[in-house]
Amino acid sequence: MTVCIDDLVLLGETPVEIERFAPEPARVLHGRPEQSARNDYGGAGGRLNVGEWCCEPGAWRVAYDDDEYEFCHLLEGRVRLSDEAGRSREFRVGDSFVIPAGFRGIWETLASCRKHYVICRIAPAAQ
Repeated sequence: MTVCIDDLVLLGETPVEIERFAPEPARVLHGRPEQSARNDYGGAGGRLNVGEWCCEPGAWRVAYDDDEYEFCHLLEGRVRLSDEAGRSREFRVGDSFVIPAGFRGIWETLASCRKHYVICRIAPAAQ
């Protein structure tokens, strides 16, 4: 298979359906973290997704699968991630970060946010 310039994906260039959703009520800690996502690219047999995500203020418990990594680049807003031990870190506009596979904790949107994301599912290396 030959890959050419026409195979490149410019985020937002092609009209894509915007999906609206919210965390399961049992996972919500406070606020109304209503979300929307525009998945601009899905490849590698469903193991790679790239797009834009928006969220309103609120906090909820997150649990990433053991093979699920996420790269985030904040375009708007402010978020705080806290791990199960209670340690936390805030991210602001312009920050880029990676959430490693298996992360469990709390995602808190402090100010309405918008981010680009890359979610990749990679099987864990054999021990």
